[in-house]
Amino acid sequence: MTDLFDLSGKVAMVTGGSRGLGYQMVKAFAAHGADILVTSRKIEACEKVASEVKAMGRRAVTYACNVANWNELEGLVDAAYKAFGKVDILVNNAGSSPLAPSSLDTPEQLFDRIVSLNSRGHSG
Repeated sequence: MTDLFDLSGKVAMVTGGSRGLGYQMVKAFAAHGADILVTSRKIEACEKVASEVKAMGRRAVTYACNVANWNELEGLVDAAYKAFGKVDILVNNAGSSPLAPSSLDTPEQLFDRIVSLNSRGHSG
């Protein structure tokens, strides 16, 4: 059964990969043999995760990127291809879920920003 999850030779890029579900996905991909590009807004957090991936015997590269800023995405892709020459697995995990008093009290502009970021990877 483990052959079904053999990701040896594959490269995974996980946005929002420095904490929460993204962090767990990074670790799972690495545990199954994938090399990883870890990205989030905070490079220090990415570097901590990358060091864990490297300790697992996998290659890891970090890149600070706020996917809400459309103009930062090209650099993210360039970093992945420069480091690995490809991306086999892309997990668009970065997202936003700010607290609001209730759904009825969420301003339309905030709702649109959240949906755009979570669905398209940018806020514009």
